[in-house]
Amino acid sequence: MNYLSTRGDATPRKFCDILLEGLAPDGGLYLPEGYPQIDAATLAVWRRVHDEQGYAALAFEILSLYIDDIPADDLKAICAKTYTPEVFGNKVIVPLKQLQDGFYLEALSNGPTLAFKDMAMQLLGNLFEYELARRGQQLNILGATSGDTGSAAEYAMRGKKGIRVFMLSPHGRMSAFQQAQMFSLQDENIHNIAIEGVFDDCQDIVKAVSNDLAFKRQYNIGTVNSINWARLLAQVVYYFAGYFQATASNAETVSFTVPSGNFGNVCAGHVARMMGLPIRQLVVATNENDVLDEFFRTGVYRVRAAADTHETSSPSMDISKASNFERFVFDLLGRDGARVKALFGESLAKAGSFDLSGDEAFKQAASRYGFVSGKSTHADRLVTIRRVFKEHGLMIDTHTADGVKVASEYVQPGVPMIVLETALPIKFAATIVEALGREPDRPAKFEGIEALPRRVQVMSADAGAVQSLIAAHCG
Repeated sequence: MNYLSTRGDATPRKFCDILLEGLAPDGGLYLPEGYPQIDAATLAVWRRVHDEQGYAALAFEILSLYIDDIPADDLKAICAKTYTPEVFGNKVIVPLKQLQDGFYLEALSNGPTLAFKDMAMQLLGNLFEYELARRGQQLNILGATSGDTGSAAEYAMRGKKGIRVFMLSPHGRMSAFQQAQMFSLQDENIHNIAIEGVFDDCQDIVKAVSNDLAFKRQYNIGTVNSINWARLLAQVVYYFAGYFQATASNAETVSFTVPSGNFGNVCAGHVARMMGLPIRQLVVATNENDVLDEFFRTGVYRVRAAADTHETSSPSMDISKASNFERFVFDLLGRDGARVKALFGESLAKAGSFDLSGDEAFKQAASRYGFVSGKSTHADRLVTIRRVFKEHGLMIDTHTADGVKVASEYVQPGVPMIVLETALPIKFAATIVEALGREPDRPAKFEGIEALPRRVQVMSADAGAVQSLIAAHCG
């Protein structure tokens, strides 16, 4: 399996090369040359593998189709090491919770940092450590987080040999619990940098540094954001696992609703659907920062300025520039790298938007690729959190509430609807208290975390200053 860039660079690259590289040299994102096609027989085998051998075995079956430069036995061992009940708190790893007939939550938040990002990041940490040891190299990971990616990455990479993490986050814009999870880590290989700005400023710095090819090579810069294909690939697995739990046979179809900011999580669903998983609809649920909902409704992709990016009670989705969206547009436009480069590299830079409403391809977003969308507000979140708690005795976080609200608009008779859970409620306690008048449950290991000493540096939104910091620690 070789990989190419969404912006036209078709130089063949193997999985382990792009694992450590992040962005392509032309500024594009990596995708496989083609998606492996799953026939009915293979889907039947995978259902048995999942039911009889478990999630790690299913992960190996899927990942092995995309990774042919790691020996099969080694890849199988990495999957088995990653997806254990000890790490994820449940033998099934991603169990479904039924709210009502045909309406489910897929529990993705039982990992070390209580968010769905652990599902991919734990694998990524083990893949990085394996490949760096094989090459005798070190890696400096530069990442940006609006909340959950940072802690998931840091908990996955802390203490890993040959790895340093430099994680950018928007100063003061994460929940108190999210900040405490990251900033309380004292590991020498973890560096937290709070950027004076919004998430998109952090993301722009990561891209700017990654596009400085000389610096990137000198300091071996890699990424853990969902621009890294390996992370997105890991997320494909739980779409298959959710499907197998919600259906009795492979003749059935399901729909997934995904709370979406950076488009990585739902893009993994797109990949699963392109492989042949019987997905009827992929429902994109946004909060007040509705750049993705606007596109799927109108065909216009319009990024927002920092001043127009709302600070909301589902802060991990406070994003106005969805990095992974480029991957879908690449497929939508027939894998035309030159056109994608013009849209994402030129039109967005000059006009801050592009318009596909008059393009025949835009109609296929729904008809061929199954995408629909909806929006949720703070008031909607409060209503949904109260309703789910009252009717089902289940406390859900703010992002999952966005998903439940939008999913309810797209339920179809006879088609199971699976909402991907985003995080546990404790990460957004203030809104839970506002909705329910009580504190959410807190795992014992996180008692008093907000009072722990913090290790974080506040910096202006300046890529050069971040590069100087990295160089100082890597000298």
